[in-house]
Amino acid sequence: MKVGKINRSLVFREVRDYVMIAFAMMLYCIGWTLFLLPNNITTGGIPGISSIIYWGTGVPVQVSYFIFNVILILFALWILGWRFCIKTIFAMFTLTTMVAFSTENLGHIHILSDQPFMTAILGALFCGSGVGLSLSFNGSTGGTDIIAAIINKYKNISLGKVIMLADVIIVTSSYLVVPDIEKIVYGYVVLLLTGWCIDAVVSSFRQSVQFFIISDKFEEIGREISAVSSRGCTVINSKGSYTGNDVKMLFVLARRSESSKIFNIIQSVDPKAFVSQSLTIGVYGDGFDKFKK
Repeated sequence: MKVGKINRSLVFREVRDYVMIAFAMMLYCIGWTLFLLPNNITTGGIPGISSIIYWGTGVPVQVSYFIFNVILILFALWILGWRFCIKTIFAMFTLTTMVAFSTENLGHIHILSDQPFMTAILGALFCGSGVGLSLSFNGSTGGTDIIAAIINKYKNISLGKVIMLADVIIVTSSYLVVPDIEKIVYGYVVLLLTGWCIDAVVSSFRQSVQFFIISDKFEEIGREISAVSSRGCTVINSKGSYTGNDVKMLFVLARRSESSKIFNIIQSVDPKAFVSQSLTIGVYGDGFDKFKK
């Protein structure tokens, strides 16, 4: 029964990841093809290169995007292994299909074409949310992410620096086909806002809370928390500095969404309990995030 439960849990997580990655690619597609591409505003990564090729030659963005990513994924399979690439491949095919549909059927739509700055902001929000959501569910849009991962494997250079350098070069080079300084500035705005949005989305999914609970009824509170929220509690032996009395303190880690449930338990068992709650980002282990290599 336990093995079956674990298998069902794994299947559910995998299905959930693929569904959320597909939704993330839809958000990215909206930001790229409905806001940025029609208004000649460049984004970073392979989509940025594909946009430049499209403006310069007329080659559909989905074609160059797909070709470049196939080449990079072949290198990644050889150097980084298939575990890194499997969901990236799914994201690449999904985004390519969505972009092809959008450009062919919605290409005539020009949203806020007379307000390029607002277009850049909205496009960056959609693209950043898509990338952040994809990363939160173990996916990737490929492109410069793959290049950065390959370089990081052999050189002590952070992923962020590699991606930022590549994106700045891509946005700046768009001047060759769209000689408009204003569009370049909007491209830099897109890069900065996209990066902020990615961090915000990823952090929100990983955000957890920790509780320190001091109560004479610590055993009952601990049992209730374990039974209702399926979170374990750690009992810490402590001593009051002022009173000198020995006290028991519960230490609990939980998802932020579980905070109200834990507070209700404490309130019902011991309304006089002393409780400290704080946010924490990056809790790894069973029931939380997986360790990243």
